[in-house]
Amino acid sequence: MVSAAGSSGHGQSSHRDRAHGDQAAGTVNVVEDLGAKVSYLALPVGTRVYDVDSAPVGVVEHVLTDEPKDIFHGIIVAPSGPDQSHRFAHREQIADLYERGVVLSVPGAEMHEPGEDRPAGVVEEAAHNPVQADLRRAWQRLSRPR
Repeated sequence: MVSAAGSSGHGQSSHRDRAHGDQAAGTVNVVEDLGAKVSYLALPVGTRVYDVDSAPVGVVEHVLTDEPKDIFHGIIVAPSGPDQSHRFAHREQIADLYERGVVLSVPGAEMHEPGEDRPAGVVEEAAHNPVQADLRRAWQRLSRPR
């Protein structure tokens, strides 16, 4: 990971500048400036999403919020490849939001499909969970034929 400008250089690193490639093998050539940190309210659709290892996983398709309560639930990520499906990154899986990138705190494989089946006990619990209800509505809207 590349240290951000202004860092003291004492082992501190930042997600602000993303290095692409294998640092251990010395193949890091490109650094992308993700810009300043932003609120979820200012996060545009189409913003690139990177996992904890700097690998691109897709772009923001939808920001899931409860606006009246000012609660950020997470993002729906449109896949970067044609054979992949949409994923949901819960707010706890998101490390930082920037002007030109979202950085996850987990590997991309740990994100869930928005409509994934869950065990019966979890489904009953989810029925009373407003986050799950919002996620279900967002997924239904995104999965409708256009």
